[in-house]
Amino acid sequence: MTPGSLLLGNAKTCFECGHEHSNGDHCLSFQFSPEALESVMATVPGARHMKFDAPNLPARPELAALLADAEVARSEGDAKELEEVALRLAGATATLTTGSPRRPVKVSQRDEKRVAEAIRLIESQSEEHLSLSDLAGKAATSPYHFLRSFRAIVGLTPYQFLLRTRLHRAAVRLRIAGDAVSRIAFEAGFGDLSTFNRRFRRVMGQTPSEYRLSSRPVPELRRLRV
Repeated sequence: MTPGSLLLGNAKTCFECGHEHSNGDHCLSFQFSPEALESVMATVPGARHMKFDAPNLPARPELAALLADAEVARSEGDAKELEEVALRLAGATATLTTGSPRRPVKVSQRDEKRVAEAIRLIESQSEEHLSLSDLAGKAATSPYHFLRSFRAIVGLTPYQFLLRTRLHRAAVRLRIAGDAVSRIAFEAGFGDLSTFNRRFRRVMGQTPSEYRLSSRPVPELRRLRV
């Protein structure tokens, strides 16, 4: 196993992997139910079964960005984001192991309607606990299919869109309301203040407090008469 490579294990089989971790080296383990993998394999041309024929997948440039996203989600302890990354990684792995060409996601009118309804739901209940499974269930489709369709139409994953919606509303309140930053963060749907501060600065380029101060008008300097 080398950095960026994947160990593949089939259901009901035993395997063991071990190596000495170097500085900054981490291992992530994802376990999928047969139903989840079936929904992934159903979208991959040439994938007729869920069994991996090879024990591992060497490091590939196609997986570099996904693995980086997974590491970020792991370090931040963001289970929702990690769930989306895991499904995307499963799809990419299935495509690479079967040798299927990467094709653009086909979006039907029904998918567009499902995504539009999901967007309205997110915008109206952005402060609520909305998971990928919840949104896919309301759309009457599998989480993986919903994730691919949403990302193809919107350009963001459902959770990324949810975070942007929460941050936008928090930014508006920071400008027009005098409430404490912590209160704005919690009412926007963030579980803790540190996560909110980190997410806000990453997207807005400033901390919430800096953003609030930058929106205030600068008082005019009075001319001094000599």
